[in-house]
This record gives sequence, C-alpha cells and structure tokens, in this order.
Amino acid sequence: MEPGDTAWVLAAAALVMIMTPGLGFFYAGFTRSKNALATIMQSFIVVGLVGVQWVVIGYSLAFGPSEGGIIGDLSFFGLKDVGLEPSTTEGALYAQTVPHEAFMIFQAMFAIITPALITGAFAERAKFSTFLVFMLAWSLLVYDPVAHWIFGGGWLGVFDPDGINALDFAGGAAIHVNAGAAALAAAFMFGQRRGYGKEPMEPHNVTYIVLGAAILWFGWFGFNAGSAGAASGQAANAFVVTNTAAAAAALSWMFASWALGGKPSVIGAAAGAVAGLVAITPASGFVQPMEAIAIGGIAGVICYLAVRLRARTGLDDSLDVVAVHGVGGTWGAFATGLFAVAAVGGVDGAFHGEGDQVVDQLIAIGVVWVYSFTVTAIILKVLDLTMGLRVSDEEEQIGLDVTQHGERGYVFDEGSPVTVPQRPASPPPPPASPASQSAGSEA
Repeated sequence: MEPGDTAWVLAAAALVMIMTPGLGFFYAGFTRSKNALATIMQSFIVVGLVGVQWVVIGYSLAFGPSEGGIIGDLSFFGLKDVGLEPSTTEGALYAQTVPHEAFMIFQAMFAIITPALITGAFAERAKFSTFLVFMLAWSLLVYDPVAHWIFGGGWLGVFDPDGINALDFAGGAAIHVNAGAAALAAAFMFGQRRGYGKEPMEPHNVTYIVLGAAILWFGWFGFNAGSAGAASGQAANAFVVTNTAAAAAALSWMFASWALGGKPSVIGAAAGAVAGLVAITPASGFVQPMEAIAIGGIAGVICYLAVRLRARTGLDDSLDVVAVHGVGGTWGAFATGLFAVAAVGGVDGAFHGEGDQVVDQLIAIGVVWVYSFTVTAIILKVLDLTMGLRVSDEEEQIGLDVTQHGERGYVFDEGSPVTVPQRPASPPPPPASPASQSAGSEA
C-alpha cells in the first residue's frame, strides 16, 4: 500500500462528505424562509441515514462479489472482511494501493449525496417521516444496484469484460442521471406546491445559493480527482478539468441568462458552475482541459435552456434537479463517449476513432433513466398509499420548519413562541341508543 494514495483518498472522502451539507445550503437558498431549516435538514440527515445503511448492507450490495452482474452478494454485510488490506473485488481493482476501508468510506460519500440530490424536486412539501423511508428505500432499491452495475463490477461498467463497457469516471450516469430520473418521477408523484404559479416563490437567500455552490465546487475536487483511487497523474488531470468545466459553465449560463433575460444572473452563475461540475464528472478521468471547456460551456447553456423549458410546463421540480443533474449528467455521459482520449484514461472516444463508445454510453444512459424513474415512481406510489407523501395544506402554508421540526430557521421576534398546529382530536363516539344498551346487557 502507498501512504500517499491512502492520504489522498481519505482527504477526498472528506471533501465529498462536506458536499452534502453544502448541497443543503444551496437548496435552502432557493426555498422560502419558512422552509429553509427543513431543506437543510433533508440533506444533513441523509448523511446519518445512508451513512449507517451503507455500512450495514449498501456497500456489500454495490461492491460485493457480483451475482450475474446485477447485484453484489452479502459477503461484506456489516463490513465483514472489509479491513486494512486492499480489496480484491472487481469494482475496487483500481484502488489497489489503499486499504479496503478507505475505498469503502470514499464510496460511502457518493451513496450519501446521490439521494440528497433528489430532495430538490419535492422541496417545501414532503412529510419528514415519509421522506426518511423514501431515502432508505431508494438507496437500497435504486442507488445500490445502479452503483454495482457501473462501479462495482456489474454489467454496464468497464470491470465486466462481457458487459456494456460504459465509461463513468465519477458518476455521471450512476449519480447524476440516476438522481435526475428519480427527481422527475418525484416531481410528478408529489405534484405542485400549494399556490404554485399563483403565489411568489422567490428564493429567500441568494447568498446561501452562492455559498452552497462554492462548497460544492470545492468538494467536487475530491468527488472527481479522488475517483482515480490514487495520488496519480490521472487524479491531477481530473482536478484540472473539473475546475475548468465548472468555470466554463458558470460563464456560459451567466451569458445565456444575460442575453435572454437582460441581466447577468448571480443565481445563474452559481447554478451554471454546478451544471459544469455535473457534466464533467463522468469524463473527468478521460478528457483534457480544452475538451473540458467544451463540455462545461455546452452544459451551462443546455441546462439553462432546460430550466426555462421546465418553467413553461406545469411540472413543479422545485429546484430544477432534472434540468441540472438529469440533463447535465446525460450530456456529460454522452460527451465522455465523444471526447475521451487514451492519453488520459486509456480509452478513445468517437472524436478519436472509437465511435462504438458513444453507443455504450447511450445504453447506460437509457438504462439508468428508465430503471431509476420506474422504481422511484413505484416506491413513491406505495408510500403515498401507506404513509402519505405530502404535508397537509395548512402545514404547507405555515412552513415545514415549524410543522415538521418545531423550530424556526430565522427568529426575528424573539419573544414569540413557536406555535405548532395541532391536529383536531377525533370526535367522541355518539352515545349509545337505549336499544343498543339493552341488547348489550342481554348479551
């Protein structure tokens, strides 16, 4: 084992971890003030929920020895045999100079942030109890299998010699297409927010949005460069192209919003940077800086146009997860098949003579879109029938901070108590009639 590689992978894991609370601030800034705390909580608590799920069973399902390329077995249940030596399973073969535990915890941070991304699609209207069950079910039934297919030796990734051989360095399909497809299903299933299209729903704190985007940008260096599994030249390249694509997308979204909206949007620049980070993720270990400018620059424009298109429909994807992560991830996964160059990642794309790679990318994109959307919709339908997805109209009007958590994100009137609405008690049963009393006494 190499101490330098281990140090880098652990540092990268810490960088990716901070992305999920950063995502909470990014999302919270877009919401109304009465829902800011609840929105941050949704991201924060996923760190705890999926952090435990991954150790108990998620890692084994995603990276355990493959069962027919579909799912990992339970060899690593409870992190059994996941210790201080490198892993010998197919999905971790690229990280042969670090302890198995280091590889596991790095991958845990990907498993954590992916379901957190979906929360932007149903912001400001989800019951917290149902949310917890949904996050756990989605992690088990959607993220873990898809991660296995692409990262863990499954049938879509490069570690299965008989598989599709789709390139996905750090999660374009496994994370961003996966979350984007789930967000589309969630937006349909949750329906519109109360007053959507009739009441103003302006972001309450643009500084949170910029702060969150900056934290995401910072953490994304661990996300992409850490996926090299070593402190290597490929990690350095991933670091460079990550920054380059984000910069290009921040500029292109800003200029597009300036041209079509009349002003250079601050929110647009922040969202553009995130779109560029999303798009470069699958390509970061396979392309060079000039290609990163193209990938990021195009991502900023097409994601901005996707947001404008969504705004003209009745779909209430509250924080445009589909437009940024679904569309950006799809473009990035496709662009990887175009721009990949063997000098960086050992594989050439269509622009370097290997047109078949585009086909592999399209198969992976299509499979993940269909699987994630379908299974997410089924999970949410079952939860809607059993627990209910949304808070009541009254609770939604008051805000999730108070109604779901009994706290306020902002206290401007310090003498005013937090008032949580109480559900009306069930009415007492009607008094028994004389006839029924008589029948009961006779029995």
